Amino acid sequence: MDIKEQLEICKRGCSELLIETEFIEKLRSRRPLRVKAGFDPTAPDLHLGHTVLINKLRQLQDLGHRIIFLIGDFTGMIGDPTGKNATRLPLTREQIEDNAATYQAQVFKILDPEKTEVAFNSTWMNKLTSVDMIKLAAKYNVARMLERDDFGKRYRSGQPIAIHEFLYPLVQGYDSVALKADLELGGTDQKFNLLVGRELQKDYGQPSQCILTMPLLEGLDGVNKMSKSLGNYIGITESPEQIFGKLMSVSDQLMWRYIELLSFESLATIRKWKEEVGAGRNPRDIKVALAQEIVTRFHDRAAALKALADFEARFKQGQVPEDIPERTLSIGGEPIPFYQVLKQAGLTASTSEAMRMIEQGGVKLDGQKVIDKALKLEGRGPFVIQVGKRKFVRVLLS
Repeated sequence: MDIKEQLEICKRGCSELLIETEFIEKLRSRRPLRVKAGFDPTAPDLHLGHTVLINKLRQLQDLGHRIIFLIGDFTGMIGDPTGKNATRLPLTREQIEDNAATYQAQVFKILDPEKTEVAFNSTWMNKLTSVDMIKLAAKYNVARMLERDDFGKRYRSGQPIAIHEFLYPLVQGYDSVALKADLELGGTDQKFNLLVGRELQKDYGQPSQCILTMPLLEGLDGVNKMSKSLGNYIGITESPEQIFGKLMSVSDQLMWRYIELLSFESLATIRKWKEEVGAGRNPRDIKVALAQEIVTRFHDRAAALKALADFEARFKQGQVPEDIPERTLSIGGEPIPFYQVLKQAGLTASTSEAMRMIEQGGVKLDGQKVIDKALKLEGRGPFVIQVGKRKFVRVLLS
């Protein structure tokens, strides 16, 4: 593949590539590049937002480059507050080890384990003496650290910044030195830390790594970053039916964003899809293709076909019309009685009417008749609710 084609694949969906001219020169060397991405094992399970970076690693892997999946077991015990306005609590060694084991099992559903180097930054960081750490800390001054957006905001607003937090960007940057990285990937919120890696490599006499930042994937609401705490996520360990149904619920506009960042379909195929939708093809067909691809990736082809069949049996074969209104109810993350959902979604005039409709068997939740008046909904959804023969609403909880 020529340089232009490789560059187009590398830049697909990315926010920024620094420095592009340097990266082109690295590609021209025709040697496999050492591509690094670090992940602090802060939670045991990954969602599709986490996989945006891993997908890009797979694309680079398919181009023949050497992927280094770095597990930040040392940095995880520092706690990076990136994007937060407060110090993030560090993890215990036991939490780190448990989460790291889960991460590896999950990421190899995307990356080729035979072509992936798994590294732990405690390997070299635990060997540094206190003198070494002081020398590393001397590489940057406080003014430079305050250029990082979250540090600067907290300093200006009088919120505390612990000294150990300044070590996080330095340790992440030193990882690039230890691994001799040619390219480092990260989210847009990691740009400062990635730039520290470039600078430290210069200090240690190495060629500076290039940087490729990827956007933060919006969740099912199409507004906020995908997050478990917001309930707008699609977990990669969820059932095939859950993954399929959630992907089918995204808006037609958000669908293209998901395809760009999550699909491995070729750029030519995606351009063809856009032309077809512009000419009148139903976007639902494209969502089905995306949902099947993602379910196959994290389960298998048989599970994807079954999820499609189940979805169509519930929502296509005369049970639910395709264009139904959508309501988002703010419930503060707590379970909510189903009869209250009916009222707040405008399906009944009152909670007493809602309870009466449930008693009469006139209410369905995701195609199943509801008979329990004490039922409570929890999680994000979406939930398709039917009252009578003609009232339908797709409900999201936030």
